[in-house]
Amino acid sequence: MSAAEVKHRVSPLTPDIQPETSESDLQDTMSQYHEFFWTNEKDPHITRRKQILKKHPQVTKLTGHEPLTKWISLGVVLLQFTIAYLLRNTHPLSWSFLLTAYWIGGFASQNCFLCIHELSHNLGFKKPIHNRLFSIISNLPIGIPYSASFQPYHQLHHKFLGDEVYDTDLPTYVEAMLLSNVLGKAFFATFQIFFYAFRPMFITSIEFTTIHLLNVVVQFFADYLIVTHWGWYSLFYFLLSSFFAGSLHPTAGHFVAEHYVFNPPKLFTPFETRPPAETYSYYGPLNFFTWNVGYHTEHHDFPFIAWSKLPILRKTAPEFYDDLPQHKSWCWVIVDFIVNYDVTMYNRVKRHTAGPVARKTVDYNDNSK
Repeated sequence: MSAAEVKHRVSPLTPDIQPETSESDLQDTMSQYHEFFWTNEKDPHITRRKQILKKHPQVTKLTGHEPLTKWISLGVVLLQFTIAYLLRNTHPLSWSFLLTAYWIGGFASQNCFLCIHELSHNLGFKKPIHNRLFSIISNLPIGIPYSASFQPYHQLHHKFLGDEVYDTDLPTYVEAMLLSNVLGKAFFATFQIFFYAFRPMFITSIEFTTIHLLNVVVQFFADYLIVTHWGWYSLFYFLLSSFFAGSLHPTAGHFVAEHYVFNPPKLFTPFETRPPAETYSYYGPLNFFTWNVGYHTEHHDFPFIAWSKLPILRKTAPEFYDDLPQHKSWCWVIVDFIVNYDVTMYNRVKRHTAGPVARKTVDYNDNSK
């Protein structure tokens, strides 16, 4: 690496490195400075949304809820309860139990996770309260109350993409510092569901509402009934399925595929250089099981378009999406994330453009962004 390249991913606080520094010393110095891709650029999805609407105003007809969502979700919920009942006398460490929990339960639990994601955008029903209530039903096979808290945190992710305080999808400095190596990334990929579950609580707080209380009461009451009438093995099936869905599972690739930068620039000057693309899409067959969440760039451009219409959006405005970065395989994403030296926990775009005043104006039921 030449002296001209020393600004690659260096923090604004990094001391100047003199040009006469030897290349070996420069490599050693640079390895000590890890930093996120800091930028003052606004959320690119806002700009692209305006451009698409100007050129393709008919896109507005794609907005609105998808009535089919509730029926598909109910089918998946019933499937999980049926399997939990059938496995009530099967030991959790048996191959039949583990394979069922991984290959069926993992896909089904991921479907429940991402149905809750759809409902957090009010895309299952016309009224927001109906989406909140149905999310509690979709939450049942997950085993742990999750839907009520996901909705406000996810709204913050969309409204303040890349904000260090309010976008809890971003890894913290502690995570990045400790896990930006092969073993660390393997650990993160294996247990990432716990990072996404607990990280938000350590970063920012949300109001505990009646919906949160209802989510907790309904979930634990359902768990109590399952343990009482079917036994602990059935509940463990739910929990193990949820763990697999957020671990080394084909569908779990979407967690790191969506916003980690997999083609980092060789040169990057914080706050001065345009940041790399911070959202990636995936158009492969696993979208069938995951509510088209692979159309992630499209989703961030138009969060008020339901899963069933996202492919139509891309076909309507291909000139805006064909040249953007995308992943061919979620399975390979996990492997590449772990073993690729250039992909670390620091490979995320961060910004301070939201500001404290804007943050105070958050409406968690607002579906306009």
